[in-house]
Amino acid sequence: MMKLTELEYQRILDFKRDLHMHPELSMKEYRTTEKIKEFLGTIPEVEILPLPVETGVVARIRGCRNLQEDTSEPGDTAAGASAAAPEVMLRADIDALPQTEEYESPWKSQNEGVMHACGHDFHTASLLGGALLLARMRREGTLKGDVDLVFQPAEEGTLGARALIDAGLFDLIHPKYCFGMHNWPSVRSGDVICHEGPLMSAKRNFTIVIYGAGGHGSMPHLNVDPIVCAAAMVQSLQTVISRNTNPLDAAILSINYIQGGSPVNLVVDRVEMMATIRSLSEEALDRAIERTKSIVANTAAAYECKYEVIWKERIPLVWNSPEMTELAKRCAGEVDCRVTDTEPSLASEDFALYRAFVPSFFYWVGSTPEGEPVEQLHRPKFHTDDTAMRIAAELYASSVKTVQ
Repeated sequence: MMKLTELEYQRILDFKRDLHMHPELSMKEYRTTEKIKEFLGTIPEVEILPLPVETGVVARIRGCRNLQEDTSEPGDTAAGASAAAPEVMLRADIDALPQTEEYESPWKSQNEGVMHACGHDFHTASLLGGALLLARMRREGTLKGDVDLVFQPAEEGTLGARALIDAGLFDLIHPKYCFGMHNWPSVRSGDVICHEGPLMSAKRNFTIVIYGAGGHGSMPHLNVDPIVCAAAMVQSLQTVISRNTNPLDAAILSINYIQGGSPVNLVVDRVEMMATIRSLSEEALDRAIERTKSIVANTAAAYECKYEVIWKERIPLVWNSPEMTELAKRCAGEVDCRVTDTEPSLASEDFALYRAFVPSFFYWVGSTPEGEPVEQLHRPKFHTDDTAMRIAAELYASSVKTVQ
């Protein structure tokens, strides 16, 4: 079993605390990116790969077997150079959220209105710990195949994975397996969740813009009021889940933002709403999207409004196959943790997009400090038990060692 030394753990703990004090929003993780590169630059076995993105880092540790191939003569069929071991991708996300931190600590966010309320600093530091362990394996000659270290920007809003893919990630790397993880506050520190099947929901975010014809509020018959239309849409869209999807399929439809109106006696021309549909069933999501389109169109027509629906990219389920689950359980079994299971979540993760390119598995790592109340993700008092980064780092390394 590979374990972090006290010095290695202190290094990633210091790194995590620094990131926590200097959080950055999605696609603006410039300092974070440079700090990751600086840390990786202290590990001679790590090579930074040239992916054309402004934020985020992709790096590689070459496996010993592949190094032997590089130095072998043409036609050499020695056992050490005969076949490359599987290339493995490890992913962590690096961005923060537009929230004000309320948890008091010496490492409280110094960036006003921004905090690591989802623990991506925990993930980043853990993958750096994994890199330290894998580099040690390389020096000892036990790292067989290549390892790709992917520090992804902009998971919040589920934009970052697509950005890396579109920039040519899978032209640059060719993994046979991919592993990622997320800290999970409702799971006690020391536990690792290996869940088979749907773990996190598929989702489709969208914006509805309703166009009316504004004018003086004293003459409603001369106006077309988009606020009244918007109110009817909100009410009608609630029936999508209650009446149009199978009640045995977990699904939600939420209108999370409404902008429109005036403080004076004026009927406005425009109302904008933002919403999300999520489900643990791709079929239920299909049905909800179909009904949403119909309800929006027909409600707008009934209130004599025009409308526009702007759909964001569909994010698929985080889904762990039976084969990858069995493999992940073996990987976690090599780490000093409790391997267990729990219910899935309707939160979403753009890690799901990688599964179209490579067999993937997503762990949850328990992160609530012992004896403390659970502070869920995206809350202003969220914080992690940083001793669990030992487990997370060793889990990253074990996921490579076990499959190679």
